[in-house]
Amino acid sequence: MAAVRTEQMHLAAFAAAGPVSGCHGGWRHPAADRNILDAAYYTELGRLLEASKFDMLFLPDILSIPNRHEGSHDSQLRHGALGALRLDPMIVLSIIAATTRHLGLASTLSTSYFEPYAVARAFATLDHMSAGRSAWNIVTSFQQSEAANFGRTEQLSRDERYDRAEEFVEVTCKLWDSWRDDALVRDPVTPLYARPDGVSAIDHEGKWFNVRGPLNVSRSPQGRPVFIQAGASGRGRDFAAKWADVIFVTHSSLESAKAFYAEMKERAQRFGRDPQSLKILPGIVPIVGETEAIALEQERLLSALTESQAGLSTLSYHLDTDLASFPQDQVLPEMEVSGVQGHYKEVAELTRKSGIGLRELGHRYGMGPLREFIGSADAVSANMQRWYQENACDGFMIQVPYLPGGLESFARLVIPQLQAAGLFRREYSGSTLRDHLGLQRPAN
Repeated sequence: MAAVRTEQMHLAAFAAAGPVSGCHGGWRHPAADRNILDAAYYTELGRLLEASKFDMLFLPDILSIPNRHEGSHDSQLRHGALGALRLDPMIVLSIIAATTRHLGLASTLSTSYFEPYAVARAFATLDHMSAGRSAWNIVTSFQQSEAANFGRTEQLSRDERYDRAEEFVEVTCKLWDSWRDDALVRDPVTPLYARPDGVSAIDHEGKWFNVRGPLNVSRSPQGRPVFIQAGASGRGRDFAAKWADVIFVTHSSLESAKAFYAEMKERAQRFGRDPQSLKILPGIVPIVGETEAIALEQERLLSALTESQAGLSTLSYHLDTDLASFPQDQVLPEMEVSGVQGHYKEVAELTRKSGIGLRELGHRYGMGPLREFIGSADAVSANMQRWYQENACDGFMIQVPYLPGGLESFARLVIPQLQAAGLFRREYSGSTLRDHLGLQRPAN
């Protein structure tokens, strides 16, 4: 019999600076706040999450309005789908940092379309401004529409994207370490602002980057940001096992989650890491009510508001395949995808089990992953505890179906259940995101 886990689980909130976080119909919910261009929307979100003691807020990002479905961005814009609008997450997080004290702040930045120096500087700045709460979701990007926005007629191959990402992360780490922890002095009497012997050029020369350094921002409270990754291909899993502190993943079943969890912990060990230093947080879209009937009524409302074309358009983007080219009443065909392989495995498993056609698959995809976290607070918290105790995860990435009501219901009903079971904090015990996650600060 497996040992009962007594350490506390981790909770992160996945909330895009755009119309879709957990459910493609959520922005249409009558209680949804659609004023996503207002700074107050995000400061209130940060306040709610910090009051509920979440580890962090994760703002995902993409760099184009997807046009993979039917060769047009019409379905994305018309239905308010995943990429219809997306604010710059680093600027949004800076606003939230000023109005919170403990909440971790995670942003996506692509290694394919940015430069290591700029990324290292931005995250070091955010880490200082937030007193050690920054996190970087490392993505390689895969859409031709993104490449076209950065003057590229062809995007890099998958292997080239990961080769560039490996060197990119190596360079940013060198830049963050180009200042010793004691280099910044600020002594006005001597005078000595910073020790010259504590700041060094990195003189990096590689295939993708030549960077002299040093960084012009001193070493930050966490040393470097927490790394988040979601790679699901074989190359992506190795990249995550080597670099990631947190893996964000989606699953269609408990069984696939347990298999992934065991595999990634073993891969981390092969890279010489303590498996406990890698936190795996599957995404779920909880719909919770005071009773099961109330939760199911909310699910029915969200289902009625979710257009099949919205989900299918986003799935076309994620798979990098125009799904409009296949018969809509037939199942998803077997294919080689150049997009997110984890999403393909998830929906392929769903279609094999249920036999649903593409039209219905689009609707289900638009409703968000893992439909089993719907019901009363007792049922949802019990299911979360089951996943945790059966080593399917180290916590969860909560993809709120609509804001702010979906988050308020989860915080009011589910979190007290997890706290009563001793599985989630009642108060923050540290100040940095690494403290929240139980991660060591990297040595310089």
